[in-house]
Amino acid sequence: METLQTSRTQIPIWPSVRDFFLILLIIGLFCGAGWAFLNKGLYLLPNKMCDGTLERDTVKQVLPNSRSAESGFDSQGSGDNLTFWCHVTTSNDSMLSGKAQVEPVSRDKWLEYYRGSGKRNHLIRVSVGNIEALARIDSSANTSSVYVPCTPPFVPSYNSTQPYAVVGETWIDKPANTKSIPLRQTLTDFAYQLAQHAYRLAECKDPRAFPKELPRYGSN
Repeated sequence: METLQTSRTQIPIWPSVRDFFLILLIIGLFCGAGWAFLNKGLYLLPNKMCDGTLERDTVKQVLPNSRSAESGFDSQGSGDNLTFWCHVTTSNDSMLSGKAQVEPVSRDKWLEYYRGSGKRNHLIRVSVGNIEALARIDSSANTSSVYVPCTPPFVPSYNSTQPYAVVGETWIDKPANTKSIPLRQTLTDFAYQLAQHAYRLAECKDPRAFPKELPRYGSN
């Protein structure tokens, strides 16, 4: 008598090479989507912020990716008391901030303030006409400033001989891994935009045509 042989289909326990790479591809897509979701904060910011003084591309240059981000601005006072603020904050505690205000300060006093006592702070500087800009290059400082002479529409009599200026200042906490000079150039350009905006808001008496941009650090 013949013995009947029952055939059984062998089900592979391990996936084929093709299936293995397909699984890796799916995992990679999910991981990529998750990364994009968790780091989309900067990309959801408006294209222009703070009354047009700050662009999203600028923020993306200097702040690291984050899950969420928000921007805000405020303006207080007028004339010789005007101050304009702008900031961008992120969920990972990085922050880009700036302000521009009208101040009774001479160019020399402005420069002395950033140099510090005993000229302990190292600065890089550029100028065009009577507009000046500087940045601190200390390893612990990420600060830039711009000085624009301004005569406010009304000045108290006790300060009638005091020179006035719009001073723009920007600083950053926990920046992205950006080289020193490019980072400070970006901060200076931001301070310049703030200073131009405050100059118009304060209605300074000296009409001026602002250059499109300041000279680049290291261009001399």
